[in-house]
Amino acid sequence: MRKSGILMHISSLPSDYGIGKLGKEAYRFIDFLAESGIKLWQVLPLSPTSYRDSPYQSFSTFAGNPYFIDFDILTQEGLLDKSDYCDIIWCENERVVDYGRIYDNCFNVLKRAYKKFKDKMPSSYHNFLLENKEWLDDYALFMALKFKNDGRAWYEWEKGLAMREEKAVERAALELSEEVDFFRFIQYKFYEQWDKLKRYANKKGIGIIGDIPIYVAYDSVDVWVSPELFLLDKEKNPVDVAGCPPDDFSKLGQLWGNPLYDWEYHKKDNYSWWAKRMEFASKMYDMTRIDHFRGFESFYAIPYGNVTAEHGEWRKGPGIEIFRTIEKKLGKMSIIAEDLGFITPEVRQLVEDTGFPSMKVLQFAFDGNAKNEYLPHNYKTSNCVVYTGTHDNDTLKGWVSTSPKSTIKYCLEYMKLRFRSEIAWGVIRLAWSSCAEIAIVQMQDLLNEGSKSRMNTPSTLKNNWTYRIRQNDLNKNLVHKLQKLNRIYDR
Repeated sequence: MRKSGILMHISSLPSDYGIGKLGKEAYRFIDFLAESGIKLWQVLPLSPTSYRDSPYQSFSTFAGNPYFIDFDILTQEGLLDKSDYCDIIWCENERVVDYGRIYDNCFNVLKRAYKKFKDKMPSSYHNFLLENKEWLDDYALFMALKFKNDGRAWYEWEKGLAMREEKAVERAALELSEEVDFFRFIQYKFYEQWDKLKRYANKKGIGIIGDIPIYVAYDSVDVWVSPELFLLDKEKNPVDVAGCPPDDFSKLGQLWGNPLYDWEYHKKDNYSWWAKRMEFASKMYDMTRIDHFRGFESFYAIPYGNVTAEHGEWRKGPGIEIFRTIEKKLGKMSIIAEDLGFITPEVRQLVEDTGFPSMKVLQFAFDGNAKNEYLPHNYKTSNCVVYTGTHDNDTLKGWVSTSPKSTIKYCLEYMKLRFRSEIAWGVIRLAWSSCAEIAIVQMQDLLNEGSKSRMNTPSTLKNNWTYRIRQNDLNKNLVHKLQKLNRIYDR
């Protein structure tokens, strides 16, 4: 069945509290999708963000982002009063997330809710604790320790805690028991609100596409608790870290800094950690995009301590074995393979062997080469997902304004357009008209916004992940345009 979708993170939704929430505006967005004939909503990772606010660098693989918990819902439940949060200045600009302000205020508001909650805990809370005990207790202690240590990374804590010596951990758990319970409460409320929102979306015929990064952050509970999963030395320092080699987009390469997996260990353990991760994702989402999928075939390793990604080497990943092993445990998985970047015949073969749909990005299509694999006439199968651009791309309007004349000329010829100003919507129409099973557009492109609305610019540290829409952006004109597009191209 042919479908269309919109890519927009929860953080980009409107709200009065500085960042998108899992409340009324999220439900309103789902209503907008349903009315427009859009069947899919793609979000970025929902995990708690760490330094630099990237959803791809999280404190936990399994936890949800506290920033998304809706205060108004907590008020309806009697856990907050409007005065607890309405007088706080959450942002100066309604179009931009101010993560610093949110960090300074969000947890204080949630603590007020927790004080009322702990007086009367429902049975569903105790069930949640039992069902998620495997990851939740460690995460809650990790966060309690992080706050006690003024936000410092776990490897900067006192050695006994950093190395997770049994007595040090037991002492900390006892000393911080109240704070640990607070962070358990946060996760309970996040997943309660997320579950209700997802069920509403599904009832409206909307599927949720989630996103999981292939790697985890070094400063994460995953590395702190399970160092055996990663290539670390005896002091829990990374031996090598993840990134991408230099290319036309980044002359020094991309130094991500994530610890690499000890794939030999994972193989001996029958990929059980990855199986748990994929099972968790399958419960959270209807479909899951795996970021940097090519890393399963081979991955780029950069010696720890290097300041650029220039001097690294490619190493073999687990290949098809990991997916066959997990499929035996979980059954067929609904996954999108993010197969972008430096793609070799081996990577292509891996994607083909898994049967997962690959990604086609139209911003990569117009280099003047009629054999370019991202041009729709070259799609060899409908088992793919076509994007106008991803969260790492410029907006279409920004891309058009910065593209060379040869690219613009080819765009106009290929799509039979007369004017440069028509290209952005032309690319959206091209995605919808393609044979790809799924076509997805960034919200910024539907609104024809420029480069200032870009979600992320790789290899830069400022002004990323802050984009937000306004309430009146979801208007009837846009609904009618999308209805027409979906009708014409049977999506």
